[in-house]
Amino acid sequence: MVARKIILLFFCISVSLATKIEVKALNFYSDENKGESILTGNVEVKRGDDILNAEKLIIYTDKNRKPVRYEAMQNASFKISLKGKIYQGKGDKFIYNVTNDVYEINGNAYISELKSNQKLYGDRIIVDKKKNIYQVQSKDKKPARFVFDLKQDDN
Repeated sequence: MVARKIILLFFCISVSLATKIEVKALNFYSDENKGESILTGNVEVKRGDDILNAEKLIIYTDKNRKPVRYEAMQNASFKISLKGKIYQGKGDKFIYNVTNDVYEINGNAYISELKSNQKLYGDRIIVDKKKNIYQVQSKDKKPARFVFDLKQDDN
């Protein structure tokens, strides 16, 4: 009987404050010469309150082996906190640029703010946490969609 191992990796990075990143997966492969690690099977990445799930994750590192970019694919989904609001979403590919603190969702991109139930749909959604900028892009003349409720004041 072969037991599957869950590999835990702990990365400490400094962006503006030291933040622990915990990565879990069923399988792990690393090539230090290329500066990349490939994790597959029930991948979960936690950084503070932010969570990323996928079936495959590639972690790119700098020469000091600190993560600089994450690329999640195959059932990529996430939950992130931005300025006190909780967002969750999914897409064909999810990219996180650690240095710039920018999230990018490509292909069938969807993001929802949980409390207000506001939703964004498009081919590509970019969220820049440092600059507090959101971009939604679509291709093939397929429109980006925004869904939100208008609250009426009864006064």
